[in-house]
Amino acid sequence: MKPPAAISSMTGFARDSGQAEGLDWVWELRSVNGRGLELRLKLPNGWDGIEPRLREAAQKRLQRGNVSATLTLKRDAAAGAARLVIDRAALDQALALAAELRARMPEAAPPRLDGLMALPGVLRAEVVAEDEALHEKRAGALAGAFDSALGALSAMRLAEGARLHAILSGRLDEMAALAAAAEAEAELQPAALRERMLASLGELLAAVPALPEDRIAQEVAILVGKADVREELDRLAAHIAAARALLAEGGAVGRRLDFLTQEFNREANTLCSKSASVALTAIGLKLKAAIEQFREQVQNIE
Repeated sequence: MKPPAAISSMTGFARDSGQAEGLDWVWELRSVNGRGLELRLKLPNGWDGIEPRLREAAQKRLQRGNVSATLTLKRDAAAGAARLVIDRAALDQALALAAELRARMPEAAPPRLDGLMALPGVLRAEVVAEDEALHEKRAGALAGAFDSALGALSAMRLAEGARLHAILSGRLDEMAALAAAAEAEAELQPAALRERMLASLGELLAAVPALPEDRIAQEVAILVGKADVREELDRLAAHIAAARALLAEGGAVGRRLDFLTQEFNREANTLCSKSASVALTAIGLKLKAAIEQFREQVQNIE
């Protein structure tokens, strides 16, 4: 039997560095909450071609989260990334201008070599063309390093997910205990409603003949029916059980847990609106606070 998958957070950070084929690199990955999977890549000029394989690798490992990935490159000096060369056309033009000026001003000193070399455009950096085979080797190395960084990011998200699992389980325990307290308090509501109704009609009953006991019982029954919260508590218990099952199932359950949170809120709001006692209202408010804390943590689940 396949064991359940662990839940994963959408928050994490990973860094991977290395060197190969004359390149030093550093990958930095950051992940935060997101409705879906969004990968933002920041690549040096000339490396946009590896983007498709990076996105494919991310989609294999992650399902949700806003992920930013930054690649920093440094070429090995021994690899001869660039060299200074003389722009002969610019040098010839500078020499011709110097000769023209000397013809007009014979007393002027001849141009110095260092002065000529300092003229804009005479010296320029020439980037050594990278052959296709070498570029592909480097691209493969960078893609492999990115996949390693993704693995580290996934591991961190799983570790954070384990912490969230414990927090969410604790919140569900709290909600179940509050639901049980609400059920016990709700059993006292019929008697409380009858006493409240009699108290409210006290002055009226003193001025007119007393109402029959069966009529009072009918009115109380109507109020009790309107204030009955057993259905809400039953649904709440079912939602708590469903949430526990999702946590046990693991994997990308964040969206389904978020939906259950909405159902929790619906039942808690109805419970408070039907409450006929201060004690039951207080329990309902505590329940809503626990649900909100549960919701805040669910937002981090993949």
